[in-house]
Amino acid sequence: MADSRSVRWWPIAALILALAGIVVWRAPTGASSLTPADASTASAPGAAHGDAAEASSVSARPAGPAERSPERAAADFVGSDRCAPCHAEEHAAWRGSQHARAMQHASAATVLGDFEGARLRYAGQVHRFDRQDGKYWVTTDGPDGQLHRYEVLYTFGVEPLQQYLVAGPGGRLQALPFAWDARPRARGGQRWYHLHERDSVRAGDVLHWTAASQNWNHMCAECHSTHVTKGYDAAEDRFTTTWSEISVGCEGCHGGGARHLDWAEARPPDPSKGLDVRFDERQNATWTRLPSGTARRDKGPSSGAESATCALCHSRRESLSQPFRHGAPLLDSVALELLTAPFYTPDGVMSDEVFTYGSFQQSKMANAGVTCSDCHEPHSGRLRAEGNGVCASCHEPARFDVPEHHHHAANAAAAPGAPGAPRCVDCHMPARTYMGVDVRHDHGFRVPRPDLSVRLGIPSPCADCHAQKPASWSADAVRAWLGRPAQGYQGYAEAFARARAAPGDPDAAAELQRIAEDRALPAIARATALASLRAAPTAASLAVLRAALADPDPLLRRAALSALEGHDHRRIAAVAAPLLADPVRGVRVEAARLLAGVDLGALPERAAQHLDGALREYIATQTLHADRAEAQNNLGLVFSRTGKARDAEQAYLAALRIEPGYVPTYVNLADLYRVLGRDADGVALLRRGIARLPEQAELLHALGLALVRQGHRDNALEPLKRAAELAPEQARFQIVYQAALAALRPSGPAPHAQPPLGRP
Repeated sequence: MADSRSVRWWPIAALILALAGIVVWRAPTGASSLTPADASTASAPGAAHGDAAEASSVSARPAGPAERSPERAAADFVGSDRCAPCHAEEHAAWRGSQHARAMQHASAATVLGDFEGARLRYAGQVHRFDRQDGKYWVTTDGPDGQLHRYEVLYTFGVEPLQQYLVAGPGGRLQALPFAWDARPRARGGQRWYHLHERDSVRAGDVLHWTAASQNWNHMCAECHSTHVTKGYDAAEDRFTTTWSEISVGCEGCHGGGARHLDWAEARPPDPSKGLDVRFDERQNATWTRLPSGTARRDKGPSSGAESATCALCHSRRESLSQPFRHGAPLLDSVALELLTAPFYTPDGVMSDEVFTYGSFQQSKMANAGVTCSDCHEPHSGRLRAEGNGVCASCHEPARFDVPEHHHHAANAAAAPGAPGAPRCVDCHMPARTYMGVDVRHDHGFRVPRPDLSVRLGIPSPCADCHAQKPASWSADAVRAWLGRPAQGYQGYAEAFARARAAPGDPDAAAELQRIAEDRALPAIARATALASLRAAPTAASLAVLRAALADPDPLLRRAALSALEGHDHRRIAAVAAPLLADPVRGVRVEAARLLAGVDLGALPERAAQHLDGALREYIATQTLHADRAEAQNNLGLVFSRTGKARDAEQAYLAALRIEPGYVPTYVNLADLYRVLGRDADGVALLRRGIARLPEQAELLHALGLALVRQGHRDNALEPLKRAAELAPEQARFQIVYQAALAALRPSGPAPHAQPPLGRP
């Protein structure tokens, strides 16, 4: 019977592998972890934690002078004070802004928190905040879980909270977990609190303050200071991070000022005035009130330069290069996060921290030419008017700020104790609270759609005020007011929800194709639809992707390239090859990632040369983030695809040293060992990963396949079964497990045969 099963098992196993494929994972940069510091070092938190055999080799030591003073002279960058003589009013407004105080040296003038012996109990320990000899100290748990005293070197932000940075080994700065609530006492402020008050974050957790997720050099620096270079040396595991100005200065938005100073002195004929980027989109542009009560811009659509400059920091994105290239296309410097989970709900409303730009780009306002500075004074950062006043500059109050529009009682008519009329932002810019006290408003400027909440289970904007009422109550009320279902500019919620629930479903794919081709929809929504077509590699979707590769918007070109990964590389090589010479870096590097390792004979003439250059750019981008497991994993993938097996193995091992629990690298390195004929090493690696992460279905599934290849088919069944149980939504896990059962089952029903665990 064993021989009979063996005869049937191997053809089915081959089919399994052909159908399931080998899963390779890539990721944008994200969180990893740090090694414990020497407990005797007073002011240094740790680097990556993990098992001793897998930990980083960094040794802890106090910060040196270079770490405490990262300022540097930068070519073309002159500092904000040089702007003041000619731009006194703008400079004065900036001096009072949050940009000017985004990061500061810790001093009596900058520290807002109570360091006069304050105490806070968290996770069973008492943490202390003291001042001594003009310095500020926090006693808290270090990477070893024991209390240590750390000197505060920098303040981070001012309102509604302030954080504090301390030095770590290898040039690191780490953000402490305790923040000062800077709100007035009447609003619950003027207190210390832990950023994860409801949890019990301890040493070793990826959210612990000593972990890479709280590392300033990677996570925070480039948006809290000016002209930042991260300066990570992977060989030394050391940062030499520098800036030209400690906070966000004039040149943080305008670019280097040296050429502008030269122009101001000589006044040569130069339309750019020596500036990298000019913010003149609002110049000579007026807004005319229409009979509908809404204004229309009488100048052509904005160039997008202003919003793109803000987006360098006010967006969810991954840096592609440093420092930022002011005046260049946005995607030269960053890769934007699309409207994907968990960052956005299916209707495009912010869920995780996405920092405004992605929401704003979905709005009817952005697509009508509204810029950030139409609402926000750019130097002070404040709204141009209070309350509903900023909206009233374009939307006639007599038409919109009345009960006939918002269907709530006016403030004067509200019953005692009852809420008055909502503000415009309450309905059209739903709020979320981050970091405990930081209330931020979605910038999609949407028509409230509680009916979508009923159908899709997404948050209802009405629930912010009517928390005790079901979404159906709100939906019925809106329908009664309007006499019809609510409608809005963003009409893609149901399609995105369907695509998330059933990737690759033909009906969902057809809807995604429609959205991708609809030029009336926001580009970020169309790009999201394109990228989602990766799960539907059909002839119809390929036609849509090919058309998008020629779109004038680089966001769409990049998204289309990403989705081409679902197609046979031999078929799409010639289609994608022209993008290797795209004028925008973000498109070129995505084309390089897609085509890495492709047969050069399948490429058009000169494309091989372009591929080499674009691959160098892609590798440079990942090397910029070589302190992250994700980037090392991505390097491993590209080295593996280009036949550099030794480099690939070293990159994967580096990823596991940085973050011993990084699942994608276990799967990818095991697959590399398969290619190299080292399946035994792959099995051993996957078993180590499962010992650390016993509930990770991907590891169990990969182990089962590796055991099949080694001929241990009986031993393979249990991990395949467990993977299918842990991830019932993964169809390939179910298919492989059922095929394994069928292969092992004798002619009659086997005693251990199982019914399907999920979708076939």
